[in-house]
Amino acid sequence: MPDVLVEHHGVPVLVCAADGPPIATEQDALDHLIGAAYHRAEAIAVPAERFDDRFFDLSSGIAGAILQKCVTYGIHLIVVGDISHHLRASKALPDLVRESNRGRHAWFVDDLDALAARLA
Repeated sequence: MPDVLVEHHGVPVLVCAADGPPIATEQDALDHLIGAAYHRAEAIAVPAERFDDRFFDLSSGIAGAILQKCVTYGIHLIVVGDISHHLRASKALPDLVRESNRGRHAWFVDDLDALAARLA
């Protein structure tokens, strides 16, 4: 299934396919997410399984670098899916998720319905 551009409550969102290229580095995010959404969408909804496990290990710095790139390019990042096993394995990740979900630049949601509700 290819990436698809949808609109939720006036917000254009690029919904990325689960079977797309893995996101393991900052360059992957630029090439496969930000580049695909730039000038087309305000937000990118990316299935959690697309991210390399190191994204969820905050000590790797990958999540911070990717989130910063999204902020720089004015693209909101939404991680979609169940990340409970990553949350249980980390002391810092639950704090990042909680703080991100309070803001506007990055969200972690269970599914696309939760995203649509959040944008309402």
